[in-house]
Amino acid sequence: MKRRVQIQGVKNTPRTPLLPGGADTPRRRSSFAFLRPLLLSLSLLPAAGCSKEASSEQPLTVGFIYVGPRDDYGYNQAHAEGAAAVAKLAGVKTREEENVAETVAVQKTIESMIHLDGAAVIFPTSFGYFDPHILKVAEKFPDKVFLHCGGLYDASKHPSNVGSYFGYIDEAEYVSGIVAGMTTKSGKLGFIAAKPIPQVLRNINAFTLGVRSVNPSATTAVIFTGDWSMPVKEAEAANSLIDQGVDVLTAHVDSPKVIIELAERRGVFSTGYHTNQATLAPKGYLTGAEWNWSKVYTDYMAWIREGKPYQHLLRGGFKEGFVKLSPYGPAVSEEAKKKAEEAKAGLTDGTLVIFKGPVKDNEGKVVIAEAVEQRQTDLVLESMNYLVNGAIGSVNQ
Repeated sequence: MKRRVQIQGVKNTPRTPLLPGGADTPRRRSSFAFLRPLLLSLSLLPAAGCSKEASSEQPLTVGFIYVGPRDDYGYNQAHAEGAAAVAKLAGVKTREEENVAETVAVQKTIESMIHLDGAAVIFPTSFGYFDPHILKVAEKFPDKVFLHCGGLYDASKHPSNVGSYFGYIDEAEYVSGIVAGMTTKSGKLGFIAAKPIPQVLRNINAFTLGVRSVNPSATTAVIFTGDWSMPVKEAEAANSLIDQGVDVLTAHVDSPKVIIELAERRGVFSTGYHTNQATLAPKGYLTGAEWNWSKVYTDYMAWIREGKPYQHLLRGGFKEGFVKLSPYGPAVSEEAKKKAEEAKAGLTDGTLVIFKGPVKDNEGKVVIAEAVEQRQTDLVLESMNYLVNGAIGSVNQ
């Protein structure tokens, strides 16, 4: 059942500067122009004899759409935490809709937010919302802004009122891999994932490369469940991996809750994803790769409300504050913490490159040649279609 949540902001927040790379191109200026009349009307209300209270009665409405429950200890909860930060902004009203399928249902939800709630900016957060759903609705409503998580925006073919944001969370996965690789006793780790799409493969490969940077003989067994939320299959996969000797589990599914709790019950370690799952596994939780959507969403709102151009293809990692690590758990050694912090610092300042050749896939083919660096901004990483050496599994599902 869908549940709508309304929250109205009451507190001022400081302006957030434009991130590097957001050049004010003519296309971006024109794509933003449609919001200026609304913003200008809000800013001029006091001058026309209206009180501050009157202007606060016409907030900017922002919508957030989730594919699952907003309290799932995972993907949707991470976005809901970002929405909560937006709700604290003065002059902003938020609408949230959960359990919206990656079908025409999201188009109907978006149109409802626009017609019934007056939403001017909408964040449809699930991967499958982008094409064709957001693209279709964006054409129908050229005066609204649609900002999607994970889609690869292409200015040559996509509407100018659409944008895409994502984070280099593979940086946090790499560091989590270091911690896992230094904690495992069996040298066998397990990764339960939804689908072999580039974003997922990038996380699996970064985690495995992190593991093998400190434990070269360790392996990561990979199981794909076939969809983002398959709790029964996730539990079956976790049990199967543990039965095979895996003593550290991690995941890229919408909610790792089932996997983290099962790992704790069976006495093995775990690393998290999306948000902090430490409370689910107080003994075995090592650390985790977390999103910091609060940073991304409040940045977007600052740019839009201040009349600044926003980036249509926005990306960032540790350096930009888009991703973070969960606190280290009690099972993590001081040596592992030190190695992890060194890697985090290197990823932040750019001296450490995760995907640096030579890199072979798990069939022995060289996928990154010697001395070649594929840095985080390299779009080739967003079309990744292989598992690295040390990851046991297949991308052909």
